[in-house]
Amino acid sequence: MSDVTSISGPVEDIDGSLALLIPMAYGGAQLVECARGIGVVEGDLLKVVIPPWLAEKLGIAAGSVVAVHNAGGKFNIQRVAESDQ
Repeated sequence: MSDVTSISGPVEDIDGSLALLIPMAYGGAQLVECARGIGVVEGDLLKVVIPPWLAEKLGIAAGSVVAVHNAGGKFNIQRVAESDQ
């Protein structure tokens, strides 16, 4: 994969689960392939549910801002430091 897509946005609480809702038009379409098995396309959004163990490891909760990218063909997620927002 030569083109890397990188976007950031808030983590949302959806029915008790932490999730990212990434608009397909703003990077979601480029992340679908690497999000297979962890994400699902729902209309014009790519929805990625963050497992509780990963949320704990990254120190994220609803409202946290994270950055995601597809470098190396993998779905990568990291917390954005508050000072970087």
